[in-house]
Amino acid sequence: MKFLHFALLAAVPLGLNAGVAMAAPATAAARLNTTIPLETLVANPAAKAIVDRELPGLTSHGMFDTFKRFSLDDLKPMAGGEITDAKLAAINTALAKLPAK
Repeated sequence: MKFLHFALLAAVPLGLNAGVAMAAPATAAARLNTTIPLETLVANPAAKAIVDRELPGLTSHGMFDTFKRFSLDDLKPMAGGEITDAKLAAINTALAKLPAK
């Protein structure tokens, strides 16, 4: 996925971004959505399939380990337009249909 441009690569390794704070770790009771860390979200195989469908290449991106602690909402401003409100809404809608664990 090409959307992770230089600004993200420069900001993430240091955990710095003036307008974006890294997502807080999700609790066990938290519902899956685009506000929780990506690593938590994709730990669920059904949720990962949803992310892969809506944002192909994101979870296989070579820098995934660098940005996996961010939520999709956090990544949106750094994604060069690849993560849109419509894609986030589609992901959240699909995630809401998954059974709670």
